[in-house]
Amino acid sequence: MRTCTRCQAQQPDEAIQCANCGADLSLYSATAVALARLRASPRVSRVRIMTANDACPACLADGGEFTKDEVPALPVRGCSHARGCRCFYEPALIDIYP
Repeated sequence: MRTCTRCQAQQPDEAIQCANCGADLSLYSATAVALARLRASPRVSRVRIMTANDACPACLADGGEFTKDEVPALPVRGCSHARGCRCFYEPALIDIYP
């Protein structure tokens, strides 16, 4: 499920636009907003895609660590899990403490 950050409505993984408020989910989904924040942070050197223990083959294939420019968008295309894509982004930090 995708969550719209403008109205908090949940949409199916395939949704491109929020059915509730019309927001473009490629920009305003929770995962898109998280990725934008990670890319903007100077402390983040790389971005990891974390997968669930029971992830589908498509999600397992997309999991791993990427440069900020090469990290794929979530949800993973072709996810076949019954509950939808549950992958999330995690930062790889340059500095842990200021």
